[in-house]
Amino acid sequence: MFKNISHHIKEKLKESLKSVLPVFIIVLLLCFFVPGIEVSVLTSFIFGTVLVVVGTGIFNLGADMSMTPMGGYVGAQMTKSKKIWLIIILSFFVGVLITMSEPDLQILASHASINPSILLTIAVSIGVGAFLVLAMLRIIFAIKLKYLLIGFYILVFVLAFFVDKGFWSVAFDSGGVTTGPMTVPFIIALGVGVSSIRSDSQENNDSFGLVALCSVGPIMSVLVLGLILGGNTGDYEYLGTSIFDYSQQLGLNYLTSLPHYFLEVLKSVLPIAAFFFIYQLFAGRLNKTSLLKIVIGLIYTIVGLVLFLTGANVGFMAAGSALGEIFGKSEYVWIVIPIGMIVGFFIVAAEPAVQVLQAQVENVTSGAIPKKALAFALEIGVAISVGIAMLRAITGVSIMIPLIIGYSIALILTFFVPEIFTSIAFDSGGVASGAMTSTFLLSFSVGVCYGVNGNTESIMTDAFGTVAMVAMTPLIAIQILGIVYKIRIKKIEATKKAEEEAVTEAEEIISVIEAPLDGTLTIPIPIEIKDEIIDF
Repeated sequence: MFKNISHHIKEKLKESLKSVLPVFIIVLLLCFFVPGIEVSVLTSFIFGTVLVVVGTGIFNLGADMSMTPMGGYVGAQMTKSKKIWLIIILSFFVGVLITMSEPDLQILASHASINPSILLTIAVSIGVGAFLVLAMLRIIFAIKLKYLLIGFYILVFVLAFFVDKGFWSVAFDSGGVTTGPMTVPFIIALGVGVSSIRSDSQENNDSFGLVALCSVGPIMSVLVLGLILGGNTGDYEYLGTSIFDYSQQLGLNYLTSLPHYFLEVLKSVLPIAAFFFIYQLFAGRLNKTSLLKIVIGLIYTIVGLVLFLTGANVGFMAAGSALGEIFGKSEYVWIVIPIGMIVGFFIVAAEPAVQVLQAQVENVTSGAIPKKALAFALEIGVAISVGIAMLRAITGVSIMIPLIIGYSIALILTFFVPEIFTSIAFDSGGVASGAMTSTFLLSFSVGVCYGVNGNTESIMTDAFGTVAMVAMTPLIAIQILGIVYKIRIKKIEATKKAEEEAVTEAEEIISVIEAPLDGTLTIPIPIEIKDEIIDF
């Protein structure tokens, strides 16, 4: 087992390095050629990149060994009971538990000006729990996903217009950050596990869509929180960038951050792990080998996530904020749009949750939807979304304009693409907006907004919403991929049908030639000539 783990670690580290390297090179070049970046910020970013690469590789291995099999086991066992009330209770409990400890949510809650921040965490967790129940029932009763999405998003946008606009960006951002590195592997596997008890043709289609619905819940619950609280979220407290005079200070910054994120991750992993081990004692015990593999996987998950979050929050966040502020103060501020798009194109590949989704899609569809095609569609979608986010940070365009247009297009496309692409598209919107987005890109957007305006008054309405933009455009990009896929399948089927008709026609010609002339005499045709007729 341990030899295989060592081999898998090397493979995961290679994949992680390939994913993060383009982002590292782009930011490094910007730091070298854009005047005003402190050496300590650059050094912190380089060190943070090393932690992100190592952390992502180890985390992905841990998720494969622990979170994915845990989710699949719980989903399958829970549904075998056939007790709807048990499925509802357990789904809600798991949804709330895993969301309250999601690291990305903690990052958003600490940034947003909602006091106390625990209110945002509770509201979002309840939203995920409630919609995870709905997602599970949808799979069991084979309800069409697109009708649920259309109904709930219409309700979301109607509700938004009764809430102070200060809550808009935070609400839609919360829909993206809740589906992060902790939640996605477990929830996706949960869906596969639940759908596995069905034996109909839509089993694979319905195994996706849990993340999509779990992204709607937080938006709605935060908007309801806005109705209850009234007023706005308050002003954003911009802390700027930490500057270090000595390397010792930089080292201490990382060393003090490691235990902080270790505790955060521990709070994330232990509750769901405890729930799993207690549940499997009652639902049906796994063998010792499987349990040992899951325990080792959980250790890798914790170590990898700690390293990743430390590198992303300490190194990437500082670099993003510093670069954004410099560009925001520059007379060439509009250049942040193409720069943001380039960074967005490459940064999505570094998201741990995206890699989990890609592997799951390729596995469930038996390679019919390859990882490369899915990755490219996501990269294009995120690049466009970051460009829109940068435009908003500069001009202050209301977040509702791109959201209404984008979601309208995405929901209309659901009627023209295969159902599995709709499910994958709305799942991918959640997973693309993970820790890398909520650290580097959000910080970059905040820096730009602060640099342009010179104050913090508009940050909550103009800079926040970056995560929401990143969560929206993949919905369109992946469904367009679905249309391309549908056209190709039709062409392949048409070609195959034409070939079959040609063969049938050739065989008919042969049968006519070989037919008896007077009831007794036949004209045999050599095999090679028959083959030539069929080929012709």
